[in-house]
Amino acid sequence: MSLDYLWTGFAVALTPSNLLLSLLGCFLGTLIGALPAIGPINGIALILPIAYTMKLPPESCMILLAAIYYGAEYGGRITSILINVPGDAGAVMTALDGYPLAKQGRGAEALTMSALTSFVGGMLAVVGLTFFAPLLGSFAVRFGPAEYVALMMFAFATLASMVGAEPVKTLIGCLIGLLLTTIGLDPTSGAYRFTFDQPELHDGIEFIIIVIGLFSISEILLMLEHQFKGTLKPIPIGKGFPSWSDIKACWWPTIRSSVSGFIIGVLPGTGASVASAVAYTTEKRLLDKGTFGKGDMRGLAAPEAANNAAAGGAFVPMLTLGVPGSGTTAVMLGALMLYNITPGPQLFTERPELAGGLIASMYIGNIMLLILNIPMVRIFVKMLQVPNTWLIPAILLLSILGVYTAYSSVMSVLLMLAIGVGGWALRKQGFDMAPIILGFVLGKVLETNLRNALALSGGDISILFQSTISNSLWVMAVLIVLLPWWLARRTKARASAEGA
Repeated sequence: MSLDYLWTGFAVALTPSNLLLSLLGCFLGTLIGALPAIGPINGIALILPIAYTMKLPPESCMILLAAIYYGAEYGGRITSILINVPGDAGAVMTALDGYPLAKQGRGAEALTMSALTSFVGGMLAVVGLTFFAPLLGSFAVRFGPAEYVALMMFAFATLASMVGAEPVKTLIGCLIGLLLTTIGLDPTSGAYRFTFDQPELHDGIEFIIIVIGLFSISEILLMLEHQFKGTLKPIPIGKGFPSWSDIKACWWPTIRSSVSGFIIGVLPGTGASVASAVAYTTEKRLLDKGTFGKGDMRGLAAPEAANNAAAGGAFVPMLTLGVPGSGTTAVMLGALMLYNITPGPQLFTERPELAGGLIASMYIGNIMLLILNIPMVRIFVKMLQVPNTWLIPAILLLSILGVYTAYSSVMSVLLMLAIGVGGWALRKQGFDMAPIILGFVLGKVLETNLRNALALSGGDISILFQSTISNSLWVMAVLIVLLPWWLARRTKARASAEGA
């Protein structure tokens, strides 16, 4: 594909007005991402009518919305790392090692590392979008329900890496997440399940409600418990830049996670939450020696690179096929329709100022975000010095306002609080919240596609094994589970033979 559209795009993106819009979008996106339960979808939905009313040209409108999108992916890490409150779905996995790092006094280092890895993930995704968009768009079309089932089973196979010293608790947590996905409307029959005649549960439990409850509310309860016991210690800020050894250790996890995150982001309906989960569990299996989940920089770098790469990947099906790759790009697709623009492969030749301007602005915006975020680390980390008598009510208020603003329902707030109490009780018993979240995220996609695949085949399960893509994913899932077990047995047998 000729890159003439890209040079046209840089001429558009580098105009003073579009540079200002890109900077504004990056700044607003960072703030929106840091606020619990708001996220890029709601942020873009709020800004879109304003941008349209101001009669911005379509390319300028898309530049602004795209900047808010990947700015929010950056911003979601701030509260996730500092106070264990993920700003959006993609930042959930970041909290697993980011918050322990903050408690160790390495919050500033963690924020800087996340900015660097997010930059790498975002830039690699834009490079992939530039050179491989049409090819990847045709690849995404080949993913039907059967292929998505195989992909989710591969993702579940990586969960085996999270089974540590207490595998039963990990598996129970995953099962709890799977059970939570069954609440609400059955995706095939249309029947209501486990709603207890509560209309608010007809659409199921929203992901953000579960995340805020399990992470934010349970963390507040733990903080209050330690406060009453007098065991809550102040968290030091620490230095602001990670060591070169940390940067070197995070390099390959960042590259691997960027590639996998971009590919998963290309697939419609997956998004940053699935991409970051797969990246984290994959790196945990490859690298973990008991440090993941306890403050390992590599466990922070992997999901951060993946969720920003997934955000870039989601633009591929939107621009080349007119199929949104995520909820956020669905809103942006609506923006294009407002301007009577139909996306597709011809967009790159017929409207180079739009497609090229959008892609060029993403190169510029990622650089802007890095320049904005690293100097602001020292400001963000001051949050750790806020007295707990102020911090705990502030976290609770942000959580309640975020959920109520997103869903305008008191029931949603009460549900969030109830889930938080349940999460606190589980954490007291030594349960990790990550398997619950992963079970919920992957289970919803798995159930919908499994039911659709079986409906297409009339109940014949062989449909799950009829394509090269699905079979390849099934083989990878089996290998990722059995290969470490086989290698461990081989090593043990060799050690026994040498001892004899």
